[in-house]
Amino acid sequence: MRDVTPSAESLLDWYDVHGRELPWRIRPAARMAGQVADPYRIWLSEVMLQQTTVAAVKAYFARFTALWPTVQALAAAEDGAVMAEWAGLGYYARARNLLACARAVVAQHGGVFPADLAALRALPGVGPYTAAAIASIAFDLPEVVVDGNVERVMARVFAIETPLPLAKPLLVHAAATLTPKLRASDYAQAVMDLGATLCTPRQPACAICPWTAGCQARAQGIAAELPRKLAKPAKPTRQGQVWLGRRADGAILLERRADKGLLGGTLGFPGSGWDGSSADAPAQAAWAHMGEVRHTFTHFHLDLTVFVADLPQNTTPHRGAFHGANAFRPDDLPTLMRKAHDLAWPHPKR
Repeated sequence: MRDVTPSAESLLDWYDVHGRELPWRIRPAARMAGQVADPYRIWLSEVMLQQTTVAAVKAYFARFTALWPTVQALAAAEDGAVMAEWAGLGYYARARNLLACARAVVAQHGGVFPADLAALRALPGVGPYTAAAIASIAFDLPEVVVDGNVERVMARVFAIETPLPLAKPLLVHAAATLTPKLRASDYAQAVMDLGATLCTPRQPACAICPWTAGCQARAQGIAAELPRKLAKPAKPTRQGQVWLGRRADGAILLERRADKGLLGGTLGFPGSGWDGSSADAPAQAAWAHMGEVRHTFTHFHLDLTVFVADLPQNTTPHRGAFHGANAFRPDDLPTLMRKAHDLAWPHPKR
């Protein structure tokens, strides 16, 4: 054990100067001037950032807050419109939970996010991390906020060599020992910024880290090796089919997937096989084999065989419905479906 212990104060001094400018964040100087965080924007950003990078989220966040600037506006939005705007962010259960949570905040809390950890935790789709993040960042409550960046920082500062995910309780306990009572909001964001910008997975910038003097992994020369992780089993590969049909007037045959399951609630092309379903082509036609696309989900790889057909104007499909050319945007599709679309109907770079 080293004599120098990392402190919230030293990290906050660093954050006051080097913290990232993010569209949902109130910087320390602005907070001192009287600006307060908007719990709606904090919640929205935290949901979007799950399994997604800050760089990828910024454009989505800007569009969402332009279309639905308040939780009341989002709660009143059509499900299909929200799912379309979410397309490309992945993990579509988040979008369904987003709507459910917004509607619960309006129905149960008068459109005001509760400033209480237990009440936040009771909202649809709000897990322990998200509840702690909202409570801390939006309401300045001294809750322990531990995301992947914070796990990495704590594993190194305390030289915790137990591999993830087994180490999670140890890392939360370690984070709790450093979480301050004052400036909890800034501290939660500071420690996440530290992991995102300096204490990175590879080649951590230890020389300029505000906690380098007290970092036990740095002292032992193992910082870049932590956190350790259990070996992941190889992902299996599944196969499936998808049918892309277009009428002479440009209308596209699409179907909305069931709310539960992979890509739940999203609009896409009729398909089968890869998610356990079994079905024939959605309409009688001369379906041509165009090739395959590969997509990787969390737990498996997917090789999807793509079939395409020009459908007669009087086609009556037994699955899905036609969407007019002017009402259809490929960018509204999930990434998997966009891959199939671009293979079947190559398009100039969007």
